[in-house]
Amino acid sequence: MFVDRHDAGVRLGQRLAGLVTDEDVVVLGLPRGGVSVAFEVAQALGAPLDVIVVRKLGVPFQPELGFGAVGEGGVRVINADVVRLADVTREEMAAVEERERAEVLRRVRRFRGDRASVDLAGRTVIVVDDGIATGSTARAACRVARAREAARVILAVPVGTPDTIAGLREDVDEVICLETPTVLWGIGTWYVDFTQAADERVVELLQWAASPCAEGAVPAKERAVKSDSPEPVDEVTVDAGPVRLTGQLVIPEGAAGVVVFVHGSGSSRHSPRNRYVASVLNRAGLGTLLFDLLTVEEEYDRGNVFDIELLAGRLAQVTNRLGDQPWAAVLPVGYFGAGTGAAAALWAAAEPGNTVAAVVSRGGRPDLAGARLAAVRAATLLIVGDRDELVLDLNQAAQERLTCENRLEIIPDATYLFEEPGALETVADLARNWFADHFNRTRVG
Repeated sequence: MFVDRHDAGVRLGQRLAGLVTDEDVVVLGLPRGGVSVAFEVAQALGAPLDVIVVRKLGVPFQPELGFGAVGEGGVRVINADVVRLADVTREEMAAVEERERAEVLRRVRRFRGDRASVDLAGRTVIVVDDGIATGSTARAACRVARAREAARVILAVPVGTPDTIAGLREDVDEVICLETPTVLWGIGTWYVDFTQAADERVVELLQWAASPCAEGAVPAKERAVKSDSPEPVDEVTVDAGPVRLTGQLVIPEGAAGVVVFVHGSGSSRHSPRNRYVASVLNRAGLGTLLFDLLTVEEEYDRGNVFDIELLAGRLAQVTNRLGDQPWAAVLPVGYFGAGTGAAAALWAAAEPGNTVAAVVSRGGRPDLAGARLAAVRAATLLIVGDRDELVLDLNQAAQERLTCENRLEIIPDATYLFEEPGALETVADLARNWFADHFNRTRVG
């Protein structure tokens, strides 16, 4: 089971990173949910991202049952078995098709705006969705890619049945599917959080990826320097006992400090939310280190995600590695934690000898730091959405145990992921100001 589409995309990206060696790769996401998965795949491969619009043709008296699909470029796929069993007439088929073709055009304008579609001619195209049920829309999407002269088409999904996957192989060069249950029972049953993605979210992800899309696919040797940030990215590794951890470091010229991102459950250094916040900090002259404290194998054991002592110990090792860099001797360090990562950040900040200047928690679980909260010396900002009621209560209780300088910011109408319009921007602005202020105090002191 996947935590959410972000988690599914990260896992799918990790699988594809070891299989797809082509340099000229384009990732296409099926809206809406498939784009969230595709974004993570594109980040993992350092490839451009675009949307591929396909609409299911639903049986008139049972719209959820698809008798086919239509897509960009006039592509049309019909499932003759469904047409026969549902006794759909030609007139009914034509009426549904006309309506859905109009919707295809509307969605293309909505999602792409004024941007041109990415050129697929002669390239390897990876078509991504959040799961496959009947396969009609996925088949249509792959045919759209073929019609646009893709040299190779790969279908990549988190979950689908073996029979459906087998039936799609005739339309693609390869199918990558992480989970293949004999009985699906619906794609949503394979996700803890399968909240419907909004159009605005699709547009936002495509805009974040717009620069790579405009520049074209990224050669493998250059993938290490692709980022949401305009600053160059350095790949760094830290040996933590028996494992080697990987991260992405950005240090703007004249940086005022460095913020280490501590990811929570189901997240990683590829998280679009943390990458966005990091880009805001970079533009403000703050360095960032997006780091994974667990290996891919370790993340499959959910106990590791909630082992705060383990995560805090790893964070301390990463912080010490930063301190070994010549430029780091004069730069203050901060922690930005999300979910269980916030607890790890506060636990580490409470350790004797830890000189971290400031901590920011985004929708975090500071309560999991337990008795360590009273020992935290770093100035701490807790940010919670007011519609995330359980986590808000936990943050209020945790704040009462803090003895350091602290503040609780409650974002109106925001939920756990801060996906509401303007919510994540507010989080980024609050974090930027908090770190900039306390880094300045540390340097002056």
